[in-house]
Amino acid sequence: MMEIITGALIVGLGYMFGSLTFSIWITKYLKNVDVRDSGSKHATTTNTIRQAGFFAGSIVLVLDILKGFIPTYLAITFGPDWSIPLTATFAVIGHCWPIFAEFRGGMGLATAGGALIAIMPISFLVALAVLIVLTLVIKHSARAAMVFGFLLPFILYILNGTPNKIYLGIGMGVVLIFRFYSDYNRKYRELWLDRDVEDGKV
Repeated sequence: MMEIITGALIVGLGYMFGSLTFSIWITKYLKNVDVRDSGSKHATTTNTIRQAGFFAGSIVLVLDILKGFIPTYLAITFGPDWSIPLTATFAVIGHCWPIFAEFRGGMGLATAGGALIAIMPISFLVALAVLIVLTLVIKHSARAAMVFGFLLPFILYILNGTPNKIYLGIGMGVVLIFRFYSDYNRKYRELWLDRDVEDGKV
């Protein structure tokens, strides 16, 4: 019974960590605007850079990675095995649909990266390389991220991942595919800054 309670608490903690909307709070503090009101309309690092600058965006990136790393590390250290993939997945869910921000958050990649660092640091580097290659080849960030979400469990399997790591890849991958589908037909001009070109906007 204690194992179930501990695991459930850690999984819940994963969602709460994910729901910490640093991009919204930091942009609001620095510029007195809601980061979701312009640009990509998402609470992301790139949208923070667009509205508050690279320094603010860098802080958001680090904090968003920590949102995935900390609860996943806690699950690995203190929780039952089954809590590890669930905690990581719920951290990404929290980032995408945060309870503290009307369930309108980011896209989940940075938080997923933090979870990967916690379970297997090399998996983060390999996954990042795969995502970059996919984005360069497909030339569309959202579609590349969806393919990445599909490939994530296979990446972890190839890296000699345990079943729990593979389940983690499946859970986070499904969330990423679902989240990025909303931007499937979105137009991009800049590969990394993810800016719209509709109506001539840069």
